[in-house]
Amino acid sequence: MQPGRVLLSCAMLVATGLPAFAAPDEDLLGKAAGYPVGSRANWYYEESVRVGSFSHLDLILPHYTLAKSAAPLRLAAAASPPAIEYRFEKQSYSLDDFLAHQRVTGFLLIKDGEVLAERYQYDRKPDNRFVSHSMAKSIVSLAVGMALDEKKIASLDDTIAKYVPALSGNPYGETTIRNMLRMASGVPFEEVYDGKDDLAKFNKIRFTQDSVAALRAFTTREVAQGTRFHYASNQTVALTLLIRAATGTSLSEYLTTRLWQPMGAEADATWVRTKDGTETGSGNFNAVLRDYGRLGILLANDGALGGRQIVPKDYLLDATDWHRQPEAFGPRKATPYFGYGYQFWLFPGEKRRFALLGVYGQSIFVDPELKLVMVITAAAKNASVGKEPLARERDALWRAVVGKYGSW
Repeated sequence: MQPGRVLLSCAMLVATGLPAFAAPDEDLLGKAAGYPVGSRANWYYEESVRVGSFSHLDLILPHYTLAKSAAPLRLAAAASPPAIEYRFEKQSYSLDDFLAHQRVTGFLLIKDGEVLAERYQYDRKPDNRFVSHSMAKSIVSLAVGMALDEKKIASLDDTIAKYVPALSGNPYGETTIRNMLRMASGVPFEEVYDGKDDLAKFNKIRFTQDSVAALRAFTTREVAQGTRFHYASNQTVALTLLIRAATGTSLSEYLTTRLWQPMGAEADATWVRTKDGTETGSGNFNAVLRDYGRLGILLANDGALGGRQIVPKDYLLDATDWHRQPEAFGPRKATPYFGYGYQFWLFPGEKRRFALLGVYGQSIFVDPELKLVMVITAAAKNASVGKEPLARERDALWRAVVGKYGSW
């Protein structure tokens, strides 16, 4: 091939957001079969259908739709996209290296509302809706903040049972909304994603009976509520029931006109619904990469867009600033690294930075001071963060991007 043609080919790859190299583990992830979409039985655990399923979940499971905005927020590309470099394990790398190392399906970097980088792998495209996994928990939290602002919820110190009487007498029902937001019900719950844990038990009851029955299957506290962070997806399910009871409508309908359309979404989003008509809540939200970016922009602007306060600012600060949390929920206290707010992960460091995180590598990182947003969708090898190398390299990349425009 002539040198001029090589340059042209590379330019075309950059323009279309496609990498000039093979993504990791393409064969394991189903490339030969065209990245097939799985079934209800295998979409979550089976590697060979992971890419297809994580970008087409709403073809597999029943769902609600959050309609797009009639006036999408424009996302212009930066006039001069920066070189993105970082250090990891004593070596220097580029964004191309990160994509070559990790099973990233989509990558988006935004500063001051401009797209600095947008990349896709495994034949994914901008119109694919990528699954959120537990990033959805943060979206549930935004709904709680809006309902509180509208006086549909009187106080975060009310118990869940005040709004969902069917949970009266149960530890989850008698937990305050604030403590539930902080994953601090005090109820023991094992969540290790092996198909045999309490999460599997909970989901089996929820999808064969209903959400209330699934929550009522857990009957004891091991510590007082509000004293300890303990991550458990079913606590977000309790918040999902709360929103439905307090607002009289589905979570999806509630957020369509209050969040999704006002923030300028360019595409419909979907949220998987369960047998009792509630959204999964703790996961299974689906949106295009750029709309996850728009959500990040809204959060980076403290909930405001175009002069309109969409998410109540003070609630959002309470949700995302570790300085506003009790000591037990601060960074390096709640976990060895992150702190935890109201369904948001809080970075260590004096400045306010936070994340929406989901298993298998889904993430939105936000720096409000720098108006910086990094979105990653992925099909990582392991659901458990402790076993997944993506988390450490992703953090190194984020720290380098923050360092390029500010300081940690």
